[in-house]
Amino acid sequence: MNIPKGKIMAIGGNERKGNEPVPVPIDEHSHSVDEGILKRIHDELHGQGTRIEVVTTATINPEIAGKVYTDAFLLLGCDNVGVLPIQTPEDANRPEYLERLKQTHAVMFTGGDQQRITTTFSGSEALRILQERYQHEEKFLVSGTSAGAMALSGVMINGSIETAPLLKGNVELTTGLDLLDKIIIDTHFVNRRRIPRLIEAIASNPTHIGIGLGEDTGILITENNCIETIGSGLVIVLDGRKLLENNYRTIDSGDALCVENLIIHVLPKGRSYHISSGEFV
Repeated sequence: MNIPKGKIMAIGGNERKGNEPVPVPIDEHSHSVDEGILKRIHDELHGQGTRIEVVTTATINPEIAGKVYTDAFLLLGCDNVGVLPIQTPEDANRPEYLERLKQTHAVMFTGGDQQRITTTFSGSEALRILQERYQHEEKFLVSGTSAGAMALSGVMINGSIETAPLLKGNVELTTGLDLLDKIIIDTHFVNRRRIPRLIEAIASNPTHIGIGLGEDTGILITENNCIETIGSGLVIVLDGRKLLENNYRTIDSGDALCVENLIIHVLPKGRSYHISSGEFV
């Protein structure tokens, strides 16, 4: 994979996952604002006048979700914000929406259901534009919160069975937007105790890095390599590249996983991790 010139901002979110309405009132939806996560999206680009498009594909309540984020950016002084209600594959090829994706400086995918994003964008001209701009433009940023963050990966966690963790087959994996290479994102990570499903995701893809994002927490990823923690919580990194034993390929679905030498890192706010070297900065 070529080194991308653009940037990725993935946020752990605090919206409930699934078909529930995404937002709560903006005055209660404050930690990402207070900790500067949304402001960082703005500041990483052109500063004053930066154009941000909020993409509401993941949610069944696009008007509400769009207002939550436009209000949040407005509180931070970002008034050049639009809402792209891309809800169908036809929308993802609509000329007027494509033109807006070509002109914006940043795109933010809201939370909801990550499969709605991949179903809508798969094979679309909109996805091609996002991938091309992310690869070739330094002043272009793609962000996602909750389901929107999970969809940014090549290998995407689509769901899991929570009742019997660390048995093979409890995690459903599929193809995401493929902006991030060999990185698997999980969200609401600490609050919903999701470490078992990220372990299985890495056991099935041991060349990948797993990143678990706490709520009110984000990461800025540059060059598909440097991960910087932003926000109030923790980032958990699972590195399976040095596994000594991994029985994932040899056991049946429903059997217990055995994974040896899985490396775990914990990154608080302000710390960075380089994937290529495995070192903290």
